[in-house]
Amino acid sequence: MRYFLEIAYNGGAYFGWQIQPDAVSIQEVLERGLSTILQKEIKVVGAGRTDTGVHARQLFVHVDLDNNEDVANFIFKINSILPRDILVRDIHPVNNDAHARFDAIEREYEYWINLVKDPFSQEFAYQIHNRPNIDLMNEAAAVLLEYRDFQCFSRTKTNVKTYHCVIKKAVWTLDGNRLIFTISADRFLRNMVRAIVGTLLDVGYEKISMAQFHAVLESKNRSEAGKSAPAHGLYLTKVMYPDDIFIK
Repeated sequence: MRYFLEIAYNGGAYFGWQIQPDAVSIQEVLERGLSTILQKEIKVVGAGRTDTGVHARQLFVHVDLDNNEDVANFIFKINSILPRDILVRDIHPVNNDAHARFDAIEREYEYWINLVKDPFSQEFAYQIHNRPNIDLMNEAAAVLLEYRDFQCFSRTKTNVKTYHCVIKKAVWTLDGNRLIFTISADRFLRNMVRAIVGTLLDVGYEKISMAQFHAVLESKNRSEAGKSAPAHGLYLTKVMYPDDIFIK
């Protein structure tokens, strides 16, 4: 029977989600834990990739398990064997053809920026020293919803068929001394959110004008956009699916 595992992780110690040679990934550690618990080789398919050092508050993976598993006991057992920076939050039974990646209809990320020094979150938020113009950054963020081609924010030499994404939300909010960028879309390109954040900071520091921001989007050239913001401030926060793939 097919299940979606709802997981969360601190990505600081890992080279991203996807298995790769000679580097420890979230997928590798999760599959090893599941294989140990179930005493057979287990492979999982994730809703998407996160890059080295990026965190996830919610990511779904699909996996096929025997339907006689006690769900509560299974969650306890797998979390007992996983390292403390990876958590299985829940297990959801789904249709046998449900796919964690291809059935996802929307994903949401947050990027956290500390405006003052905070020793308790320095590994989980990007520290900046000069306050940017948040109104300008929100004006530029709203422009993103007018575009579909985001090649200018994509990692170069990446194997994708299209650079088109539908951004549904892009907004900066201030929570005390923390600046949070929230962005949701049907899909994201590799490095896209961090490149957007870096470019929006350039707008906020008035290094580029709104006209120049439009020109960056229309250039389809990564070198025209700003520097990518550091990975440790980025969180995958939500992955959304149609209700009808879940078994009630």
